[in-house]
Amino acid sequence: MPSLPLQVAVVCSSNQNRSMEAHHILSKRGFNVRSFGTGSHVKLPGPAPNKPNVYDFRTTYDQMYNDLIKKDKDFYTKNGILHMLDRNKRIKPCPERFQNCKEPFDLILTCEERVYDQVVEELNSREQETCQPVHVVNVDIQDNYEEATLGAFLICELCQCIQHTDDMDDEIEELLQEFEEKSGKAFLHTVCFY
Repeated sequence: MPSLPLQVAVVCSSNQNRSMEAHHILSKRGFNVRSFGTGSHVKLPGPAPNKPNVYDFRTTYDQMYNDLIKKDKDFYTKNGILHMLDRNKRIKPCPERFQNCKEPFDLILTCEERVYDQVVEELNSREQETCQPVHVVNVDIQDNYEEATLGAFLICELCQCIQHTDDMDDEIEELLQEFEEKSGKAFLHTVCFY
């Protein structure tokens, strides 16, 4: 088993639903975790599919919450956005972009293939300094509350199994194969270097 706790990052597009639910569950289980988005802006559902609420990544969860209360408190309460933002602001002040973080991680988990591609592209574009490996794993999680919760528990279980391996580098492929069979989900995996 690794002597130090895993340094884990969870990444989705806007650092709102899937990555924050996993951040919440993993931190409750004692993991050293951070969460991020890869989008150019934070997008939350709006009154119509073609009218999302768009925010800068520097906008706090509290500011988004208050903005949506002013826009339509009933609508954003019924669709769960205010509840999600309330959870988020108890975890950290605002969403963060993965591209702006230079902190090294042992394991980066992404929630959709497009985000996985963006994370791998970002890591490969950086100059290698320490040659420390980072495992990047994608598990597709649909962007709704129920799937985000189920996905967060799957991510947590995977992290717990990885934490208890003797050698993550040697055992992760076999572990991911077991998780694919158990969950019925396909996992993408690659190794990048810092």
